[in-house]
Amino acid sequence: MDKQTSILILGAGTFGLSTAYHLAKAGYTNVTVLEKSATFPPELSAGNDLNKILRAEYEDPFYAELALEAMAAWKSPLFAPYYHETGYLLCNSAAAPEKSKKSLQKSLASIRQRPEFKDKIIPVTSREDIRKVAPAFTGPMQWTGYFNRFAGYAHAADALTAVYSACIALGVTIHLNSAVRSLTYSGEVCTGALTTDGKHYQASTTVLALGASLGSILPEIKRQVIAKASPVAHIQLSPEEAAQLRGIPVTYARDLGFFFEPDHRTNLLKICPAMAGYTNYDTPSGLSLPPEDNAFIPAQDENMIRRLLRETLPALADRPLVGRRVCWCADTADSEYVIDFVPGKKGLVVVTGDSAHAFKMLPTVGGWVKEVLEKGQQDRGRWKWKEGNDAAAVDISWRVGKITDFKEVKEMRRDVELAKAKL
Repeated sequence: MDKQTSILILGAGTFGLSTAYHLAKAGYTNVTVLEKSATFPPELSAGNDLNKILRAEYEDPFYAELALEAMAAWKSPLFAPYYHETGYLLCNSAAAPEKSKKSLQKSLASIRQRPEFKDKIIPVTSREDIRKVAPAFTGPMQWTGYFNRFAGYAHAADALTAVYSACIALGVTIHLNSAVRSLTYSGEVCTGALTTDGKHYQASTTVLALGASLGSILPEIKRQVIAKASPVAHIQLSPEEAAQLRGIPVTYARDLGFFFEPDHRTNLLKICPAMAGYTNYDTPSGLSLPPEDNAFIPAQDENMIRRLLRETLPALADRPLVGRRVCWCADTADSEYVIDFVPGKKGLVVVTGDSAHAFKMLPTVGGWVKEVLEKGQQDRGRWKWKEGNDAAAVDISWRVGKITDFKEVKEMRRDVELAKAKL
């Protein structure tokens, strides 16, 4: 592929920005990114978050290997300021279902014998084991699992912003507030995209990195990729409270949920409940897509968050939650990414299927996309377009619970100010 060829990337989230960065770093000089959001990081990007887990545990050793490569890249100059190796406490509560226990054991098996984890894995079989690695926790925590020293989290929004700045410095053109109405074609050749304000951006190659919104522009994806939402909430801590929890490991009870150390700037404690994901099929296309309003969480997930806090930090269990919202991802049936040319089209590539495990790949995923663009095909079978797959029809092995559509949820919870605004 000629280094002067025009490349248009739709979406400035994790996949889109990483792709732009790797192309520009390799010398491609005509790379343009269109992003719907008027602000950066993009409002709907899953990466627009306080933090994301960085770990190499996977049920599939293939992804464990890729995660280790990514974690090495997180220690490079561009990414290192945003990586915090606090460790990872991964367990199940006493009430965990068998499915959750099996998933944890598979994940541990993928790293246990690797040299990178020599002397890094500490079994957790008692409350005393947890006290040794996380003395700040005061709850009962009758959990079993392990503590992994070689893991932690990334400051997600900050890392995205750093890649954005790097792209600009490398000559990438990024247009915010540029929502795409449709792709444009000449026969079977994709020629670019038309924005909602009528601008036509032409390109030899168009890359769709639209996350959970992909189906709105490429309905041919059908249910191969399903937009799913996960609840997120926070507790506002005082500086003194935050100091007491500084340095705690990323803590994840597979059947309850997970949280991180408080954010250094805001003292917000981010908490996510364990669940299978929510869909939104109330759309004109009949595909699950994110709605305009995402500032809420289901009441049952707020209850799960409080249960997790009673187990770990009971003094916070009844504190008000703030920053409630749902975070959208694009799930595939097998949790595999899809990085491939769209069948029946020319010059059109899709990068999707983050399946809630892609942010850690921010430093590396764009290199995989560049490779596909340069080769003109996807050689990895597992990342090819999979016509006929139905991501809604399978039980994801590592997700706990049952997928629910939002129309079936009886009660939603919002922040007090937002709830008043809705009246």
